[in-house]
Amino acid sequence: MTVQPGSFHGPPPHRGRVVILNDSSVARGGATGLATMSARMLRKRGHPVTFISGDAGDDGALAAQGVELVPLGGKLLLDAKRIEAVRNGIYNRRLGARIAQEIAAWDTPDTVYHLHGWSRILSPAVFDALRPVAARTFVHAHDYFLACPNGIYFDYTRGEPCHRVPLSAACLTTNCDRRAYAHKLWRVLRQRALRRAFDRTAPWAGIVSLGPWMTPGLTRAGLPERLITPLANPARAFTKARVPAERGDTLCFIGRTERGKGIRTLCAAARAAGVPLRVIGDTAQQPDLEIQYPEVEFTGWVAQDRIGAHLSGCRAIVVPSRYPEPFGLVAAEASRSGLPVLVSDTMPLSRAVTDLGLGFAIDSRSPVALAPALTRIATMPDAEVRAISERAFAAQDTVSLTPEAWVDALERLYDTALEPA
Repeated sequence: MTVQPGSFHGPPPHRGRVVILNDSSVARGGATGLATMSARMLRKRGHPVTFISGDAGDDGALAAQGVELVPLGGKLLLDAKRIEAVRNGIYNRRLGARIAQEIAAWDTPDTVYHLHGWSRILSPAVFDALRPVAARTFVHAHDYFLACPNGIYFDYTRGEPCHRVPLSAACLTTNCDRRAYAHKLWRVLRQRALRRAFDRTAPWAGIVSLGPWMTPGLTRAGLPERLITPLANPARAFTKARVPAERGDTLCFIGRTERGKGIRTLCAAARAAGVPLRVIGDTAQQPDLEIQYPEVEFTGWVAQDRIGAHLSGCRAIVVPSRYPEPFGLVAAEASRSGLPVLVSDTMPLSRAVTDLGLGFAIDSRSPVALAPALTRIATMPDAEVRAISERAFAAQDTVSLTPEAWVDALERLYDTALEPA
């Protein structure tokens, strides 16, 4: 039931109303996947739920589960005309006004707002629209865009993590963008618009981060630590039964093959180590990989619910990302499936994986550095691989929450925003 502006009143609330805001309504993983999942689960628990999306809407999937959808009709910046993308990416006045209109028309004292993704369509204008209800608004930090202009604290030019203070002189004079310095300057303008709109003196309910490791990166940009609540991402296993990793001989990579994910380094390292490798994901961004590495098995894009079918014979999942991703959902999902995970030491998750005995950290800066880790898991005694697999599948100690536990935590957070002052 897609609704028109000013009409997301829905049924009389018998549990607190939740309004979820996100760039997109169609999920292909990431923040949108979590935003839509929370909408469905909260509605199932009896909350009236409205989903405000920056795009043109979905195929009716949310409505079929009782979630009211308010599509704003915006375009992803990559799909918009260049001048339009430059202007609206910094501050989309039209969408900001639409959101403010919805809030003014239908806000109630027991309504909680939860903003997920905003950097691809909604823009910093969404924060101005939410400011009147800041005390009941949570902002989810799925990345570092609240703090860092390029959202990841990674210097793409040098190929290394960045430790500069956002918008400092050192930051402004560094070309860290994956495209060009002109694009970096555009990101700086957007970041300045964000700092004006996301007023730190407003009584925001909180910033939800993916773990305590994100706190230093967020506070480095001046965000108050008192606002930050770490909450591990939810993850479901790819398979219902444990993947018998001890019987496998193939290493697997799952995900996009964009620059920075380390896939080219992994292919070269697998060749050097003589280890079979399967890449489960779209190679459109680096199509030459299939030609350069004919010995690697490339499956192409695979729907989330079909990934498990491609894990037969897999011994471990490798996550060789070059940049410090704030979580690593694939690693969590693979671990819950019973697969050991090899996680780049640039990712904070690698420490938890090592401490919990779910796998180990790897050096993915070069094929030479990575190859020994691939050899290590390939030659590890099967009994040791099985022990890791069984420990991971049992999920008694893990790096993620179940979706149910995650929504439990969200409800507790929402309750704190509705408590009398």
